[in-house]
Amino acid sequence: MAEKKIAPYGSWKSPITTDLIVQDTVSLEALSFAGEVLYWLESLPSEGGRSRVMKQAPHGSAEEMTPAPFNVRTRVHEYGGAPYIVHGEELFFSNFKDNLLYKRDESGDVRSLTSDSNRRYADAAVDASRGRLYWVREDHTESAIFAETTLVAMDLDGSNERVVASGSDFYSNPRISPDAKRISYLTWQHPNMPWDATELWVADLNEDGSLTNNQQVAGGPGESVIQPRWSPDGSLYFLSDRTNWWNLMRWNGKEPEALCPMEAEFGSPSWTFGRSDYDFIDANTIVAAFTKNGMRHLATIDVQTCDVVPVDIRFTSFSSIHANGEELAFIAASPTEFSRIVKMDANSAKDIRLSSRLELDPNYLSQPEAIEFPTENGKTAHAIYYAPANPDFAAPTGEVPPLLVHIHGGPTSAASAALYLPIQYWTSRGFAFVDVNYGGSTGYGREYRERLKGNWGIVDVEDAANAVRFLVDQGVADPERVAITGGSAGGYTTLASLVFTDVYNAGASHFGLSELEIFAQETHKFESRYLEGLIGPYPEAKETYFNRSPINFTDQLSCPVIFFQGLDDKVVPPNQAELMVDALRAKGLPVAYLAFEGEGHGFRKAENIKRSMEAEFYFYSKVFGFEPADAIEPVEIENLG
Repeated sequence: MAEKKIAPYGSWKSPITTDLIVQDTVSLEALSFAGEVLYWLESLPSEGGRSRVMKQAPHGSAEEMTPAPFNVRTRVHEYGGAPYIVHGEELFFSNFKDNLLYKRDESGDVRSLTSDSNRRYADAAVDASRGRLYWVREDHTESAIFAETTLVAMDLDGSNERVVASGSDFYSNPRISPDAKRISYLTWQHPNMPWDATELWVADLNEDGSLTNNQQVAGGPGESVIQPRWSPDGSLYFLSDRTNWWNLMRWNGKEPEALCPMEAEFGSPSWTFGRSDYDFIDANTIVAAFTKNGMRHLATIDVQTCDVVPVDIRFTSFSSIHANGEELAFIAASPTEFSRIVKMDANSAKDIRLSSRLELDPNYLSQPEAIEFPTENGKTAHAIYYAPANPDFAAPTGEVPPLLVHIHGGPTSAASAALYLPIQYWTSRGFAFVDVNYGGSTGYGREYRERLKGNWGIVDVEDAANAVRFLVDQGVADPERVAITGGSAGGYTTLASLVFTDVYNAGASHFGLSELEIFAQETHKFESRYLEGLIGPYPEAKETYFNRSPINFTDQLSCPVIFFQGLDDKVVPPNQAELMVDALRAKGLPVAYLAFEGEGHGFRKAENIKRSMEAEFYFYSKVFGFEPADAIEPVEIENLG
């Protein structure tokens, strides 16, 4: 083995480049079966983030069903999800550019089913016996922001569209029973988010598509019901957190019953439509993914005996689980393997589609370590830690690595232990990296998730700071070179951390919130009252909004910050970043601002993903005083030096 080169942390040469990260990669999601044929959605950074529907028949190769210029996405709730559905050999999908529904028939011809771009559609169900589709519809005709959300029915040719359920602020998950006699669906009302309180309803399906005998079967205040699904035997299953954990429940016309209670999280927050963390192999067997102690697992569950049998498989991340009675398909990843579509039967498992065909030397990959650390009020918080890893380099004796603290979004999301090259980009260059699952994160039960109730900007900030203190005390992080970064809600926590603590030496906000009052008044319908739970009702809690907004306390900020913003962002408008940039300019602090045309909430274009990663690394190199091994396009940093 060659002797390692001695070089400061941050200046190591790595094969994990931004070009490598964005080349030939796709984002995989939204699996579904139509008989033996498997469908999925993949997003292409190389085509500006365009999403296309793919299909693969048994023993066949993958085939694109929606060629350019179609971009199969929906903007319902702005975050979208579940933009297509298959019936036989017919494909129905939402096109992102015009919000219209389209139908691709068995001959390959594509035509539009709707004509009003003010109406958006998602999360469909097919009533095959009557030739009918049910969609969640978001109608922006009367208001660009506060749209009307309903359930609608339409014939397979798009005709005879009519509202069949209305009156609630939100609808999702229309699902039709195996005998096509009933439909289930979820509703919730402002100010709740779907992880706060939802209601599960069941109604009779009539020949004309209308719904009668609607009855609420589960959910209500303090209970989040998600992912309802009919069993092959006609029982209705769903996930409920009434016991603190999102566990399986079953309804057979009477009081719902808990199925195999566990201190584990079987669900995930419904930021997007179409999430599927379990499905039926048959009427007696469920395959499900769950999170326990911060790590994901896959298991089969016998619904009669409650035997939970782990699936012997190498992966540590599972999503979009679907079965067709003979086979099981899901999206999986591990700490050393990229996300991929896996198909399993009784005898074997095989990869169907890879998000990347890159082959990396595992010696360059830092292995995730789940850590727990003490935080405020005698509680414990969680994170995933990555040490610097590069077989070619070592740091000078006595040097401690810089630490990058990552704050996930949501704020109900959670850090994953699956391979994610943007993390390895940092660790292979000599950074330590910690992905903080602060109080409010998913995977540790409702009580942990609700630590953030009324405390956003406090609990998350404290937990992140205590993660830093824990790692500094362990001797694995340099307290003089600690940066914090995050996007969206994570961008808010980043800015709040920089303002309200003195733990950090630099930061990066990716489309993050800085002024909470503006967000409460300007954001889209889905999140328009989200802050009532996280901060308090507005305007009654106006003073709290002021006190939690980083923009109002820039006098307490004393370190450099870089900002990244999509100019088409409807969730966090550009003025959120620009207000903060102006404040730092006025104070004379080092600041950089990169704005991207044509990007919304989260960057999808390969060139912008590449530029933002390199710019953040360049920014820290100037602030922390190391020389990058790569040639990076400079970033204009105002007030530097």
